[in-house]
Amino acid sequence: MYNSKITGLGKYVPENVVTNDDLSKLMDTNDEWIQERTGIKERRHIKKGDGNSTAKMGVKAAEIAIERSGLTNKDIDMIVFATLSPDYYFPGCGVQVQHLMGMETVPALDVRNQCSGFIYALATADQFIKSGMYKNVLVIGSENHSGGLDFTTRGRSVSVIFGDGAGAAVLSREEDNSKGILSSHLHSEGEHALELSLKGPSTEQWVPELIATNPQEDIPYYPHMNGQFVFKNAVVRFSEVIMEGLQKNNLEVSDIDMLIPHQANLRISQFVQKKFKLSDDKVYNNIQKYGNTTAASIPIALTEAWENGKIKEGDTVVLAAFGSGFTWASSIIKW
Repeated sequence: MYNSKITGLGKYVPENVVTNDDLSKLMDTNDEWIQERTGIKERRHIKKGDGNSTAKMGVKAAEIAIERSGLTNKDIDMIVFATLSPDYYFPGCGVQVQHLMGMETVPALDVRNQCSGFIYALATADQFIKSGMYKNVLVIGSENHSGGLDFTTRGRSVSVIFGDGAGAAVLSREEDNSKGILSSHLHSEGEHALELSLKGPSTEQWVPELIATNPQEDIPYYPHMNGQFVFKNAVVRFSEVIMEGLQKNNLEVSDIDMLIPHQANLRISQFVQKKFKLSDDKVYNNIQKYGNTTAASIPIALTEAWENGKIKEGDTVVLAAFGSGFTWASSIIKW
C-alpha cells in the first residue's frame, strides 16, 4: 500500500475584516469580553455581493495549493470538500469546484463533519490513495458562517466566534511509507448532537429574510451552542485523540514538532498545550485573526505555519479537531 503526502497547501480569506469593536456596535459586547472568553481579536466576513461563496473561496484556496504542488487541474483525480455551510442544501460544493476549475468528470465527495471536517476529509482522501485507486486528491475545507449568524445580543455567545475562509491541500501518492500521513483517528458521539447544532437551512437563503417571513420565538435557523459543555468535552477528546495517534505510531509527546489544533477557542488550545507541556513554537494558533472557521480552520492554520517556515521536511506534525456531532479526530503526519 502507498502513503499519501501533502504536496501543496493554499488558503483564502475574505478581505473584509470585522473587529470586536465592529461587533460591539451590533450587540451588547466589547473587545475585552470577547478576547477574555475566546482569544479572538478579529475575523473575516464575506460581504454580500463581493463574489465570494463557500465553493468559490474553496476554489481560490485550491488554485494556490495545486500550483504549489507542481500539478495542474488535469492531474487531480478526486475532490473531497468539507463544509457545514454549503452554497446550496444540495448539490454539494464538490461538484461546483469541479465545474469552476474546469476539471474532467472526476468524482466529488462532500464531507459534513463540521469542525472535524477537514481531518475526516483528509483521512478519506488518504484511503483512496493508500488503496491505489487515485494518485492525487484535492481536499478543501471552506466556510461561509457570516450569512447565518445572529448579530444581535441574543446571539452574541456564538456569533462573535465564527469567521469565513477556506483552506486546501493536495494529497499525492508517496511510495515511502515512512513519509506522509502515518495514521488518522476518527470518532463520534451523537448523544450530544444538539449541544452544538443548527437545525435550519443553508446560508444561501439568508436567515434575516427567513425570520421576516416566518417569525418564531424559538428560532431554529441560528446555531445553538452549549459553550461550557462543549469546552469540557473538547479538552478531554483533544487530549485523547492526540495520544491515540502518538501511541499508534510509537511516538512520544516530545516527538511533536508542530501541533495544529482546530481553532475553536484559544482557551482550549492553551489548555491542551499546557497539558502536554508543549512550548509556544510547537503549537500554531491563528484564531486571533480569523475566528473559528470550522472545516477551514486547520488547513488555513497549516498553510500559514508552513508559509512561515514553522514546518520543515522530516517534522512530525499533528492535526487535531473536536466539534459538533460530537466528532473528534487526529492525523499524524511525517512531513
